[in-house]
Amino acid sequence: MHLDVLDLRNFYYRSALGRAAQKVIRDQLVEWWPVSHVQGQTVVGYGFAVPLLRPYLPDARRVIGLMPGPQGVMPWPAGQPNVSVLCEETLWPLRTGQADRLVLMHGLETSEHAGALLEECWRSLGPGGRAVFVVPNRAGLWSRSDATPFGYGRPYSLGQLEAQLRRHRFVTERAISALYRPPSLRRGWRRSAAFLERAGRHMQILNAGGVLMIEASKQVTAPSRPGLTSAVKRPLRVLEGIGAPVPEPSRRR
Repeated sequence: MHLDVLDLRNFYYRSALGRAAQKVIRDQLVEWWPVSHVQGQTVVGYGFAVPLLRPYLPDARRVIGLMPGPQGVMPWPAGQPNVSVLCEETLWPLRTGQADRLVLMHGLETSEHAGALLEECWRSLGPGGRAVFVVPNRAGLWSRSDATPFGYGRPYSLGQLEAQLRRHRFVTERAISALYRPPSLRRGWRRSAAFLERAGRHMQILNAGGVLMIEASKQVTAPSRPGLTSAVKRPLRVLEGIGAPVPEPSRRR
């Protein structure tokens, strides 16, 4: 079940907790994908990934925010030409291989057709393209709270998400757990948020952050050539010794 776009907008842009979550996840994404690395590329976000895409607006060739029909769409970015598009969940208005970078947030865990959605991700990415999937962490506190969007849909463990991506021909490049502060507005947790995030990154073995972030790549194997897979190094000699055919003698008497 997809969340309503108005609820997502209010959380990420109009609440202190949402703005804090947005910053933590966006900072991690930019650490993986520095702005200089996406210069001249097409960056696509699906679900409600637009809060993460703003740093790429000036330098990317194109930024596209895809929002599924059951969720609804809102214009984005504010004060600039709109780049957000309402689309079918498994039928995106993109050419095959058009996207160089793809970010999914609040898209995979709420989808009723996760397999078909991942196939659409695969189709839209170019060869060697990269995707980042942001999903609720089953071991974290955020997936247990209805006060945040990460409390809806299917939470994942790291092994579950990696296996699902592998089934759809994605290769995991790296993974991290983020958003270690509890989903609370109490002043003490707000003050300690930066410390908890730094401490959590040094204790990744716990994987107890509120979200899992996985970067995966689309690896395309070379097509197999028809015929023999390797050249025959030595010619066959089974017919050696057989001379030219001798004409049949005349049957005249």
